[in-house]
Amino acid sequence: MKLILASASVRRAEILHDAGLSFVVLSSAVDETPVPGESPAELVGRLADAKAELVSARAVGPAIIIAADTEVVLDGHVLGKPRTSEDARQMLLKLSGRTHSVLTGVTLIRLPDAERRSFVETTNVQFAQIPGEEITRYLASGEPFDKAGSYAIQGRAGRYVSRIEGCYFNIVGLPLARLCQALTELGWSED
Repeated sequence: MKLILASASVRRAEILHDAGLSFVVLSSAVDETPVPGESPAELVGRLADAKAELVSARAVGPAIIIAADTEVVLDGHVLGKPRTSEDARQMLLKLSGRTHSVLTGVTLIRLPDAERRSFVETTNVQFAQIPGEEITRYLASGEPFDKAGSYAIQGRAGRYVSRIEGCYFNIVGLPLARLCQALTELGWSED
């Protein structure tokens, strides 16, 4: 049974590849606008579901679709991806010296029978204080852009993380252990 990653995310593909999983990519683009009154957990769950449904309509089984959406949440608010350099600066200033949560919604759909598993994984991340000049250097690196919360823990921003509680891979974009458990529940094996 083949695995299909419903994401163009290089980071998610690296996680699967580094874990020794074989897969193909069928990207999925969905409108990621939050629905009024939607909690962060509901948002990531809904977006993972939408991505999985979109790809399952185009895929041929036997296969398992893997879709995910990751958001950074501070004080109950989703920070999203920065639109501008100033937007990224403001996010990093808000995160500096504080603890935030990273939520990833994951949906798996097994084809052809459409059996599914969905879950939301949460990891808490504590940032050290980040001096303003360090934020300026980090912005100049280009790394904060196209990343939820304006940072990549697996890159230069790792130096700002003083503590994590939960799955490291969840912060990167795909909670690996919980994903593998769900794959096993759906009957997937490496054979």
